[in-house]
Amino acid sequence: MQGKSQFVVVANRLPVNRVRREGAHGWKISPGGLVSALAPILHERSGDWVGWAGFAGPAPEPFEHDRIRNCPVPLDKRELSAFYEGFCNRTLWPLYHDAIRPPQFHRKWWRPYVDVNTRFARAVAAIAGPRATVWIHDYQLQLVPGLLREMRPDLRIGFFLHIPFPPVELFAQLPWRREILEGLLGADVVGFQTRLAARNFRELTRRFCDASPVRGALRFRGRNVRSRAFPISIDVESYRKLASDDAVIARTAEFRERVGQRRIILGVDRLDYTKGIDTRLKAFGELLRSGRASGADCVFVQVAVPSRERVSEYRELRSTVEQQVGDINGEFGEIGQPVIHYIRRSHPADQLVALYAAADVMVVTPFRDGMNLVAKEYVASRPAPDGVLVLSEFTGAADELRSALLVNPHDVDGLVDSMERALRMRPGEQRRRMRALQRAVERNTVFDWAESYLDSLAATPA
Repeated sequence: MQGKSQFVVVANRLPVNRVRREGAHGWKISPGGLVSALAPILHERSGDWVGWAGFAGPAPEPFEHDRIRNCPVPLDKRELSAFYEGFCNRTLWPLYHDAIRPPQFHRKWWRPYVDVNTRFARAVAAIAGPRATVWIHDYQLQLVPGLLREMRPDLRIGFFLHIPFPPVELFAQLPWRREILEGLLGADVVGFQTRLAARNFRELTRRFCDASPVRGALRFRGRNVRSRAFPISIDVESYRKLASDDAVIARTAEFRERVGQRRIILGVDRLDYTKGIDTRLKAFGELLRSGRASGADCVFVQVAVPSRERVSEYRELRSTVEQQVGDINGEFGEIGQPVIHYIRRSHPADQLVALYAAADVMVVTPFRDGMNLVAKEYVASRPAPDGVLVLSEFTGAADELRSALLVNPHDVDGLVDSMERALRMRPGEQRRRMRALQRAVERNTVFDWAESYLDSLAATPA
């Protein structure tokens, strides 16, 4: 039986987190750009959000929070292990990030991926009204568009991939390549962060699914499927407001006072092997070792947000990074004056903005990233047009933020040179580059991204 909702967002997680208050469980809205961008649309259209509630076991009954109807999908412990930790994070994640770590292709993980995607598709089919719009998000749910198309051919279906989409020679390694591609081809519009990712998708579907190009789209099983880039962004105005808040300004001054006259080099990342934290720290150690900078004139602040700590590769990365921090501080630090401040926890938005505003140099050097919003957050948080952004050329953000110092994150010597250049950059060049970066961020906010995508989806034939 069909539901009544005319707009449904589908993501691996609900837009809320469960919290304990006064001995009982409640919900609070999740931080992040996706929720901020889609909440107004859900409010306006009285939409539903389908996702996992964040804990194993039976799902709660559908509930409303902050004017969004939440429709939880259950996952048990076995599925979390095989579907999420296994296929999503040990197969798809490394494969889609240039195989920085070897992807693992285990048949025992594939079936749970199919089962969970089927469960999500059924949940959406049950609540979506006639000819409703459904927007599915990210790599955990790539089969849902095709499954939902079979169940509800009346729906207008969109899919957006937040991470990179790999080239033919990498994706072709996936034993279930055709199934994934056919799943994505169930959508009317398949969105990517970059034009390169969209081009990879078109080439793969022509090779493995016999999709044919027609009038700017792909023809597949009697339907036209459009694929193009929709680069995601941030709520620029919210970061600017935070940067001008008196409490944040005071916190920025406090950070500056703690480090004295030293310039701050900042990194903010999830503790993930794709982010290049270990190579970045190696480059900083070599910068000090070469004598081109010293602990008396600069300090590195690395915020590393814990991530997927049940996965062995992430535990190994944590050990490597913490060993590097200890070695470099042991070699170059003084009593009361470490050269690296390492913080392994998440920070609320106001504290992050204070750090962004305090930092003289922001180092964003992933080996591969779909977009990387930290780079845009830094630019939006600068109260004055100063500071230097050192940015990996292998991020989606590099397509827009051309006035950053673009670097190859695999090139340690190049990283050392770029850090030195950033520390020595004259104020005039800093202002010129930062103004250009701020204009680029202003041109495309997260709200522009959502509007652009949904306009494209609405333009598809019903």
